[in-house]
Amino acid sequence: MRNIILLAFVSIINYQLSIVNCLAQQTLRGSVKDQESKATLIGANVAVYKDTVLIGGSAADADGFFKIENIPYGRYTVVATYMGYNKAAFQNIIVNAAKETILNIELEESVVEMKEVSILGARKGEVLNEMAVVSARAFSVEESDRYAGSRGDPARMASNFAGVSGADDSRNDITVRGNSPFGVLYRMENVNIPNPNHFAVAGTAGGPVGILNNKVLANSDFMTGAFPAEYGNAISAVFDLKMRNGNDQKHEFTAQLGLFGTELTAEGPISKKSHASYLVNYRYSTIVLFSAIGIDLGTDAKPYYQDASFKFNFPTKKAGTFSLFGLGGVSKIDILTSPDKFAEDRELYGDADKDEYFRSGMGVAGLNWILPLDDKSYLRTTLAVTGDYTKNYREIVYRHTEGADSAFVVDSLVPELRYNFTTTKYSVNLFYNRKFNAQHTLRAGIYTDMFQFNYQDSSLIRNEYRFEQRLRAQSIAYLLQPYLQWAYRITEKWTFNAGLHAQYFTLNTNSYSVEPRAGLKWKFKPTQSLNFGFGMHSQTQPYYIYLQEHSSGQQENKDLPFMRSTHYVLGYDNALTPYLRIKLETYYQKLNNIPVDTFPSSYSVLNEGTSFDRYFPGKLVADGTAENYGIELTIEKFYNRNYFFMFSGTLYNSIYKPADGKTYDTDFNGNYIVNLLGTKEFKWGKKRPNTFGIGGKLTTAGGRRYTPIDVAASDSTGKAVFIDAERNSLQYKYYFRFDVKINYAINAKKLRHEIGVDLVNVAQTKNVLRKIYVGGAEPIKTDYQLGFLPVFYYRVDF
Repeated sequence: MRNIILLAFVSIINYQLSIVNCLAQQTLRGSVKDQESKATLIGANVAVYKDTVLIGGSAADADGFFKIENIPYGRYTVVATYMGYNKAAFQNIIVNAAKETILNIELEESVVEMKEVSILGARKGEVLNEMAVVSARAFSVEESDRYAGSRGDPARMASNFAGVSGADDSRNDITVRGNSPFGVLYRMENVNIPNPNHFAVAGTAGGPVGILNNKVLANSDFMTGAFPAEYGNAISAVFDLKMRNGNDQKHEFTAQLGLFGTELTAEGPISKKSHASYLVNYRYSTIVLFSAIGIDLGTDAKPYYQDASFKFNFPTKKAGTFSLFGLGGVSKIDILTSPDKFAEDRELYGDADKDEYFRSGMGVAGLNWILPLDDKSYLRTTLAVTGDYTKNYREIVYRHTEGADSAFVVDSLVPELRYNFTTTKYSVNLFYNRKFNAQHTLRAGIYTDMFQFNYQDSSLIRNEYRFEQRLRAQSIAYLLQPYLQWAYRITEKWTFNAGLHAQYFTLNTNSYSVEPRAGLKWKFKPTQSLNFGFGMHSQTQPYYIYLQEHSSGQQENKDLPFMRSTHYVLGYDNALTPYLRIKLETYYQKLNNIPVDTFPSSYSVLNEGTSFDRYFPGKLVADGTAENYGIELTIEKFYNRNYFFMFSGTLYNSIYKPADGKTYDTDFNGNYIVNLLGTKEFKWGKKRPNTFGIGGKLTTAGGRRYTPIDVAASDSTGKAVFIDAERNSLQYKYYFRFDVKINYAINAKKLRHEIGVDLVNVAQTKNVLRKIYVGGAEPIKTDYQLGFLPVFYYRVDF
């Protein structure tokens, strides 16, 4: 009977193909596996639909692979079914010229045995990690390309989501639910990685240009609270990034020229028979070329950077799957004042009286081994080495003016700062997954990291004309993070997840924690659910803070414990249609063990983490507290009928209590964030349809908080002195930015061309970045964020 049904199914497919075989066509391939155990689902049916019309289909072979040929260019819905499993529908799958479309499908077993349950199992935005039931969503490469102003950067893309905002137009730091950006964890291929950005500074998680390249990423998860137990050492948010495998049957290439780099991506089979593949990407900066024609980047300095990423995947018949992966980048910039003969006010990345030579880099290389133990369980072992460094040398420029044009003449260059930070980490990570049945899944694992720190730092004390050695440390420490997770699908309507995460840092005796996590989902209607999440989370300080030397010559902050944060989240999710979703969440976070001064003051480390300067506080104690709470609304219409839109709105409050016992707004407490974005595409041509897309993004948010400057005291000392008792009592004008993205794609016979431009801040709004003390008749100067910035690119796939 089953063979008769399959024969009829194939006959219908062949009939449909006879209608469309005159059109330009491409192949869709992939695999079908069990979501929990990763076992192949032999015979699973995969069908491709254009609206309700069946275009093609296939069944998974003995190795779980499927292949559907002769699909006309366009966007489709792909439906996967298997007896005893929930049906999964993947919307908006793009098929175009030059590159095959590869879709790796994971199906969820139904709690109701021997029945194919017809539910939408894979909505756009639905999180990939099934242990996350609140404050999480998946994002795709296409989203990071489509959103206006995102520039293909996952962090800038995430700033469109509810509860998230960008801290600075010139950087990609994100503040999540009022938390400092340094609370964000980046994980790639099961490895916790250092700051993945060019020109990165210790103690931050962002930078001006991302090293992550969306051309090598697969669909990945972004979480903003109450994370599952496998995630640790983060109190704000998590990027769980996956690298895709290269095409294992066909060699394909992408070349791109754009404002932020010239790059080449190559992928293809190493062995078609075993499905082994390679994927390699390299990019070199081209900003220097375009800054020469007058594009305002916030600096006249010439930034140089390059980055690369790769993944080699080797499936085997009996020994599991091995994959080698890597990511890295290096950057340098010299911000020089001394050659300038006339004063320039426009410099976001340096000081007006300094010469600065900055170098940075990061890298990660690893090996993943996924070994199926039986049809219900598998073991994943990851070996990796990561590293990052920052170097900086800065001089004070003393000069005077001469001549009728008052040109500057340099008198002397006095060294002011020199540092060299290098961190190397060796990791061994284990992950065991056991699916007992359709209702119960158990996960256990451990992240084991060995750190090698080599930090050197000295700074000039100008009024004493001597150098202070702030850091001179070579040290080794271990960070251990075991965890246990259990998922219990009580019924098709009720799901309960529970877990335990432990964390121990060997640099001191105070850094340990045991953190319970839990989540509950009630799907009271087929398209509606209520969700609750709870989690206790902790995080180390930036590592150099532990090793900082003080006037006593001692490392007085070495015994600081973890910062801790407890998250509570309640959410409501409603899929009004397969393409329209409403999501509402409210949350409360309580933070403690926050480092503050040992004497009464308004200082808290929670206000750090968004600038190009490291922070060197005095001796700290973990007596500070903080609270974040708010409500978030997302209305999202996924791509359908050639357009999409998304509205996200957030009302929130972020406050803290430092050593003086008073309550203050955090630097990031803007109180509200609103995003509205969308894209419309126009297509023409039947044989090889071309596409013209135009999209926009409007963002407004409450202004950043700031502290007034005591001008008289600043004049006396020659540097900015802030009024401590009035910490963050003032607020900049509200933030507003309007971006537009335009792109045009041409599907040729064996090539796909695309040209586009991201017009950032089209309205040229002058958003305040900071107020700084400069002295003189007008002692307070206002710096503004980036003005109008056209980011264009040309890409060809072949």
